[in-house]
Amino acid sequence: MRADARRNYEQLLEQARIAFAESGVDASLDEIARRAGVASGTLYRHFPTRLDLIQAVLAEQIAELATLGRSLLTADDEFDALAAWLRATVTHGLTYRGLAAAVMSSSLDDEVANWHAELFEVGASLLDRAWQAGAIVAVDEADVLKLVGAIAWATQDAPDRAAQADRMLTLVLNGLRPANERRQLAPGLG
Repeated sequence: MRADARRNYEQLLEQARIAFAESGVDASLDEIARRAGVASGTLYRHFPTRLDLIQAVLAEQIAELATLGRSLLTADDEFDALAAWLRATVTHGLTYRGLAAAVMSSSLDDEVANWHAELFEVGASLLDRAWQAGAIVAVDEADVLKLVGAIAWATQDAPDRAAQADRMLTLVLNGLRPANERRQLAPGLG
């Protein structure tokens, strides 16, 4: 890609991330192009369909989550590392309203399966590391990761979605701790 084309591509991705975060994945593509400082035709040359743009944004976000998780595998505190990655995962899930429905109703089955496999591998490694250190009780990794995804899905339309998701994740994290390390939660939490 030429330097100017690469710059346009990167700017379109950045503006799409912002627009999707503000308005969901149904944000105006023309508005994304305008914000990126390019014509709509330039957007469609790089991303022929809305799904192509969603896929590009999501692929970048998944890569960032995976990189974060791998970097946390060497953190000193295994529980805090796990908690940080699970919080980042929930935050990612809350960022783009309508994303799950758009991806699940698309033709990205193979790509979505690869993303799930990569994130599951990272999450399972963090969970196993925390368990080996005695920081959490033995759990089924798939159950924990499904719960985290469910938190994002269940709170995505709430007016206080970030706060509600954080309260729910706090409950999950507290349940992962060994009984003698569980924290007393504030009354009315959840």
